[in-house]
Formats: sequence, C-alpha cells, structure tokens
Amino acid sequence: MAKPSNPTLDDSAHAASSIATGPPQAWDPALYDRRHAFVYQLAADLLNLLAPQPGERIVDLGCGTGPLTAKIAEAGAEVLGLDLSPQMVAQASASFPKLRFAVADATSFSVPEPVDAVFSNATLHWVQPPQAAVARIAAALKPGGRFVAEFGGQGCVQAIVEATNHSLDGKFGPCGPWYFPSIGQYTPILEEHGFEVRYATLFDRPTVLDEGERGLRNWLAMFAGPFFAVLSDEQREATLQKIETDLRPRLWKVDRWVADYRRIRFVAVKQ
Repeated sequence: MAKPSNPTLDDSAHAASSIATGPPQAWDPALYDRRHAFVYQLAADLLNLLAPQPGERIVDLGCGTGPLTAKIAEAGAEVLGLDLSPQMVAQASASFPKLRFAVADATSFSVPEPVDAVFSNATLHWVQPPQAAVARIAAALKPGGRFVAEFGGQGCVQAIVEATNHSLDGKFGPCGPWYFPSIGQYTPILEEHGFEVRYATLFDRPTVLDEGERGLRNWLAMFAGPFFAVLSDEQREATLQKIETDLRPRLWKVDRWVADYRRIRFVAVKQ
C-alpha cells in the first residue's frame, strides 16, 4: 500500500502503519469511552504538567477519542490529535468537529513546522521500537519545545500479564503486547535524541475497572482482544474463568476488580 502524505497542523491527511507487537489490536471507541474512560480521566493532572498556553502549537500523540485534545484546545492552543486507529480518529472527529485529527504512526509522523509541545497519554507502551517514536517527536519540536507524556511503566498490570500468559500457554509474552520501561531504561533514549529530562516519576496507580464482576473481562476485551479472538467460544470462556480464578486473591476488592497499573510520567525539553 502506498504511504499517504503526513498529517500536519494545517492538513488532516492520513499516514498509518502498525506500532504494536503481537496480533493486530482492534479498537472499539464506544467500548473505550463507555467502560474505560479512566484512561483519560485519570490523566487530567498530566495536563497541568503540559500547561498549554494560548497560541501554542501542540500535537496530542495517541489522542484516542479526543477528550484530552479538547482540553488542550480549551486553553487556547492550536492542537492536532493523532492516533493510529481510524476508528478512534473517526469518533474524535465526530465528537469534536472543530478540532483537527488524523490517523498517523507514532514512529513516522511529521509536521511541516516545529511545534511547541508534544503531549502523549497512555500510548507509548504500544509503540515499538521506542527510539523511533522519540526520534519523530524530537524532529517535531522546536528547540526548547517540551515533550510531556505518561504511559505504562515497569511492572504495569504485571499480575494480569502473568495470569493471562499462564492461561494462554505463554503466547501472551512476558509483557503482553506492551513496552513497560523503567525510568532508567527510558530516560537514556530521551537523552540520546537531544532531550533534557526535567522531571520523571514511576508510580503505582491501582485502577478500578467498571462493571463489577465483568470488569476484568471488559479490560481484556478492550486491550488484549486479539489474543482471545483466535479461541473458540468454549476455549475463550474457559480461559477467562482461569484468569479470573488466578487473579481473584490479588485483584478482586470486595465488589470490583482493581487493575495493578503502574505509570511512568515525565517532562523533557528539546535542547
């Protein structure tokens, strides 16, 4: 397939290719907003680190269905939301028709003129190799421009990964389809691409999954669905029951599932 022209702050052209390992990840925007809105709701304070200003040009990399893109725009910044999923971009465009969104690959996107900031929430753990994304982000920024991001850090959903991997006979892999680095692993990548890291933290964030007993299944359907799609209905049910049994002593809290999230968050400035 020919590669389309790159998206810009002035043009919503498309450029897409795979950024995740493992089976292709399909996204359901309605399921995402209905049952997994915590992904962007719990990142509201990340916008305080970004501190968007009127007139700034900002890229929201991995914008999903667009709620944080809209928050950035409310501050008066000119913002472009980019996401690899056409379904997510279509939903974002429908929900926020006055904003610009485009389908784009985190490892190959470009902008016509350097921007003041690149913002990213809950995206970079899907992107491999990480160096490719950091290189494109550095290329997109002005000198002194800032890169503000949060994503899954070392040990994120480790209990879920271990139980799922065990139930799928090792096919899920030691980190599932994700990249969960430590601060010590990720900050050298930033520095190699000309960033000065001004702030970085790795923290636990236990996260309640909606819909009580079905919460864990909903989460697996949203974020690891391709691994279960290849199973028959009977195999899928048996596998999910096994995962729930394994995880109940660790992640079931009274009447709900609480996922063992850990997040890495940082502010880096292009030198």
